[in-house]
Amino acid sequence: MPHLNRFVYESLPAAYAGLGATLLWLSYQHRGAWWSTVCALAGLAGMVAGLMIWMHRRDYRATSSDYKYRGRPVGEPEDQQH
Repeated sequence: MPHLNRFVYESLPAAYAGLGATLLWLSYQHRGAWWSTVCALAGLAGMVAGLMIWMHRRDYRATSSDYKYRGRPVGEPEDQQH
């Protein structure tokens, strides 16, 4: 499975949030059109998606050492590997 370039991977939350903010701005500028509601909903979804991805990555990076030993029995030493 191919992997994304690190720069592209790290910029995805900002791209989602930026696209969402742009759609929200377009929705505000053209309030009378029917697609204003569609832009507002898509913009809100983009902003939420960008924030969620950013928060999940931040949480994983802060607690990545906890994930390393997840699923091991409580009494098992940390340096013992199967």
